[in-house]
Amino acid sequence: MNPSRRVPGWLASILGTVGLVLAWWLFSVLAFRPDPGTTYDPVPSPLAVGRQILDDGLSAYWDFFSVTVHEAAVGFLWGNGLALLLAATVLLVPRIEPIVVQVAVVSYCLPLVAVGGISIVALGGATEPGDPSTTAIFLAALSVFFTTVVGALLGFKAADRASLDVVRVFGGGRVRQLVKVRLVAALPAVLNALQVAVPTSLLGAVLGEYMGATDRSVGITLIRLQGQLDSVRVWAVFLLCALVALAGYAAFGLLARLVTPWVSGRGTA
Repeated sequence: MNPSRRVPGWLASILGTVGLVLAWWLFSVLAFRPDPGTTYDPVPSPLAVGRQILDDGLSAYWDFFSVTVHEAAVGFLWGNGLALLLAATVLLVPRIEPIVVQVAVVSYCLPLVAVGGISIVALGGATEPGDPSTTAIFLAALSVFFTTVVGALLGFKAADRASLDVVRVFGGGRVRQLVKVRLVAALPAVLNALQVAVPTSLLGAVLGEYMGATDRSVGITLIRLQGQLDSVRVWAVFLLCALVALAGYAAFGLLARLVTPWVSGRGTA
């Protein structure tokens, strides 16, 4: 396809958002309607959800969202930090690559719900009311580990062979190659992995909160609202979760464009 005929990214985002909202509205109107004699609406319309958020005020939601965002952020830092450290270690000690890859694959294959049940027993939840849950942080870190390890390894191996040879000719070893060549070559892949890890870490944190041992978080709030059959606020929390994840995803996308302009072609004349 001719690049000039491609749909711009901003337009594709707008069209995708409009399509999702339209599909949501159609499902709420046509497929999911309150049963006769009841007022419970399993899929409220986007307008009803938006009105509920405005009536409640964002401050009412931020009270528990702040805890979940904190958990996701800490898990994001721990999971990605460990993944990047192991990926860099593989370049210095290539023999351990099969071990690191196997550990990453196993972490990806583990069901988070089962791991969460074990974690809540071993690690516990929030130590004090309103504190972040240790289990939620652990699941957030676990959920981002695999993609960052794989992305970083692929990025490090994408380094230009000629540039590596130049460093070697001038007496540089694996550490100098890592610092001077491989890190720069890996930046696009690493930033893309971190971009994907933002919504994944939020999901891991929410799943960890479903395990309990917390009194103020998105997960426990959803459990309470579901028990009260308050479908409008349940969908409001879902929508805000999506917006928070989208904001983080977009922020890392912008960071990637600024740090690696050569990938998008903006760094060329």
